[in-house]
Amino acid sequence: MIRTGLLGMVACVLLQSAALAQMRAPQVSEAACEEPTLRCATKATPAFGPDGTLWLVWMAGGRVSVASSQDAGRSFSVPTQVTTTRLNLDWGPDARPKIVVDRKGGIALAFSTFRDEAFNGQVLYTRSIDGGKSFAELKPITANNESQRFEALALDQDGTVFAAWLDKRNRILAKEAGQKYEGAGLFFTSSDDGGTTYAEAKLAREGTCECCRLGLAFAAPGRPVVIFRNIFEGGVRDHAVMTFADVATPGEVRRISVDDWQINACPHHGPSLTVAPNGTYHVAWYTNGKARKGLFYAHSRDEGRTFSAPMALGQPGRNPTRPFVLAGPAGMMMVWKEFDGEKTSVQMTVSRDDGETWLPPKTIASTSDTSDHPLLVSNGKQTYLSWMTKADGYRLTAIEDQP
Repeated sequence: MIRTGLLGMVACVLLQSAALAQMRAPQVSEAACEEPTLRCATKATPAFGPDGTLWLVWMAGGRVSVASSQDAGRSFSVPTQVTTTRLNLDWGPDARPKIVVDRKGGIALAFSTFRDEAFNGQVLYTRSIDGGKSFAELKPITANNESQRFEALALDQDGTVFAAWLDKRNRILAKEAGQKYEGAGLFFTSSDDGGTTYAEAKLAREGTCECCRLGLAFAAPGRPVVIFRNIFEGGVRDHAVMTFADVATPGEVRRISVDDWQINACPHHGPSLTVAPNGTYHVAWYTNGKARKGLFYAHSRDEGRTFSAPMALGQPGRNPTRPFVLAGPAGMMMVWKEFDGEKTSVQMTVSRDDGETWLPPKTIASTSDTSDHPLLVSNGKQTYLSWMTKADGYRLTAIEDQP
């Protein structure tokens, strides 16, 4: 939903009423909590620096703030406000600020705002070179004035920052040519100076779903991989991956699964991607298609050319949502949310054989109130659950491998 108006909003509610019921209250909470502090945040994104420092970026009170922790999230430094004025930050269910920290301690940030009431967005970026004490002036990631949303950032081994997002700039050209324009374009850029400046934006793929977050990782040094909800023939919005030949050269679109979700609206439920050290792609996603419904996982050992048969996740009667998968030091880990009518829980499962088999899921956290998506983050030695809840605030919880 970069510009879908009320149709996408209504469809989203009809498709995922229980999931959005959990997300609706944080927006109310944010409106009632005008401070930019972490306690007022509804979304927080973590990243570990190479020295083990935990960095956290959040949005609250119309502002974006950053703080660091030296004790695994038990306490945080005095926050630095990235934004100096209140902005109309993108509050969509799949929107959140992004952060990467390089080997020199440089911090690159990106987030999106709404320009108008039609949900036209703009992706802004900034960088800190003094350990998060200050950030450079905000700049748009592209000079184009059409709508951009759902940005993703990833850091390559050599310090290159790769960025991808959904962009509606070509709808004007299509309209002038009398052609139908569906969805959005997948655009990308990269920065070889740590996120200080970015190259001119380029189109990787036209005809993607316009309202779901992207997943982004590296298949190998210099080779980004993007997972996204694509629009296939007949208006089917199923997931696909694209592996770049290098940071400037997009690859082929490869379909992950034939779910056959034909919908002309906005799911607001994006996928997750991680690439294991041996190159295996691990993906998790949501669908409401004719072929299958719910959360699913699959893996690919040939750079996305083929994928394993989709494996269902969670209990269907508990509305499993928001999957996240990560290749951690103890193997593959995957989390998602479930709602039993009273509490929202985070379920976790582990694979020790590169995704061939998974242990029975177990509950690792729960809340009786609203909550953010569950995220996984690793410092290279330990994997943590990063979760923001209204009742308990921000929690970073070390999760151990299952027995």
